[in-house]
Amino acid sequence: MKLICAQSDLDRALTIVSKAITPNTTLPVLNNILLKAEGKSLHFSSTNLEVAIQYFIPAEVKIEGSITVPAKLLSSYVSLLKDDKVEISLVEGDTIILASPSSQTKIKGINAHEFPVIPKFEKENTLKIDTSELDLAIAQTVFAASTNTSRPVLSGVFFDVNKDTLKLVATDSYRLAEKTIKLKEGTNVTIQCIVPAKTVAELGKLLSRSEEKEVEINISKNQVLFVIGDIQLMSRLIEGKFPPYEKIIPKSTKTKTEVLVDDFANVVRRVSLFARENNNSIKVSATNDGKLSISTDETKVGEEKAELNAKVQGENNKIALNAQYLLDVLNYIQSDSLLLEIDDKLSPAVVQPLKDGSGYVYIIMPLKI
Repeated sequence: MKLICAQSDLDRALTIVSKAITPNTTLPVLNNILLKAEGKSLHFSSTNLEVAIQYFIPAEVKIEGSITVPAKLLSSYVSLLKDDKVEISLVEGDTIILASPSSQTKIKGINAHEFPVIPKFEKENTLKIDTSELDLAIAQTVFAASTNTSRPVLSGVFFDVNKDTLKLVATDSYRLAEKTIKLKEGTNVTIQCIVPAKTVAELGKLLSRSEEKEVEINISKNQVLFVIGDIQLMSRLIEGKFPPYEKIIPKSTKTKTEVLVDDFANVVRRVSLFARENNNSIKVSATNDGKLSISTDETKVGEEKAELNAKVQGENNKIALNAQYLLDVLNYIQSDSLLLEIDDKLSPAVVQPLKDGSGYVYIIMPLKI
């Protein structure tokens, strides 16, 4: 293998494919990136056996070939190079030489035959979605997925395709986030699958840095493939049935409160300082004289009670909520104001942006008062 490519292209490619690598002591080759020089391109592949990322850059290929190289070492080294062009050559003993006008180094790799075969994806159902919309939907949902692997279906994000809409849903059974997106092109099929939350989070990072306008999603029986320009991210799907979450979303509530997001977030942060020793429990009380009160019981460090001006419709009401669950969602409300809905102290609270057509709903289960 022998080729010449641009340092900037090489650096970008290594940054992208490194996202699929998690440190592995059992199979050292999984710590490596597969480099394959073919035609007029240098192809990159990485996998942790659950997620795989593939990418390619243009290259002047003199001799075709392949090798796997330690991802961390190679990406760190290439990022420090100042030269425009880099020559990569494979020599005896699975070693590559990186040569540029100002430097030359040798890096020992592992034979490409030891790298796991990334299965070819059989496209069955294809969707196209606006990049910025999917990026926002991921940001607004993935944080609510469970980090506990005892219930695998909750450690993923539920993708629900129905005609011209795509819903992303995540829950850890204490809170739930749902985002609805309109598809660019409708489909006649109904598709449901659960994508691992780690995959979705990495996809979000790729989307946030992408200049591509559109993302292609391909879903098969047990795999999903996301295509963002020249980047391909493939992942296994989580087996099992996502819980019937619609049942816990309140159809109606007794109290609706409109409040400014920034003011609300500031008060919740302040009160949460005193709630840490009380399982993050804060009391939210809405009264129809236009006040929203947020407080915590007395703890070892003290107590706090704050009031906000709010537009309250319906009954006076009170509920206890986890302060951190509230703060998590406030980072992603893309509106100056939000709507907080309370039915009673035993029913979930509903948080939504006060903006028509946002398609975003966030549910928090109550704590004991």
